[in-house]
Amino acid sequence: MSVSLFLIIVVFPAAMAYAAASDMVSMTISNRLCLVLVAGFALCAASVGLSWTQLGWHLAAGFLVLSVTFGFFAAGWIGGGDAKLAAVTALWFGFDQLLPYVFISAVAGGALTLALLSLRKLPLPRPALGWGWAQRLHDKDEGVPYGIALAFAALVVLPETAIWRAAIGS
Repeated sequence: MSVSLFLIIVVFPAAMAYAAASDMVSMTISNRLCLVLVAGFALCAASVGLSWTQLGWHLAAGFLVLSVTFGFFAAGWIGGGDAKLAAVTALWFGFDQLLPYVFISAVAGGALTLALLSLRKLPLPRPALGWGWAQRLHDKDEGVPYGIALAFAALVVLPETAIWRAAIGS
């Protein structure tokens, strides 16, 4: 298995699943995870032979999303981990699939928010009373683990990206 294929079908999806689970359980997304994704992109880009121009466009997409999401973070609308995860995902996708990623993230995030708001109106089931993460999710004063929606959207959009096609050789 080539390096790029391993990164695109194992590392990236595993990192997204870990980001979603981590955000759900602890409401945090690790800086290390984001750094792993940046390093994974660099290796994958080198392995598939992205040109300097293509690499520049991927970097521009990542920086654009980081700028916008950092503004959202500063306004208190999203968490810092969500901002970093969205930006590093944009780095992998470039502008090629950025709009579908943003759209699916927004729809999934809206559905997640509505589901959590609805569930927070109900009592927490007795077995979950001892689970700190479940209590946090159920707390009406807590935010929404938006990393779940971002990771979901990333996994949905990934097979449509140019880097996926380059890595799998299609």
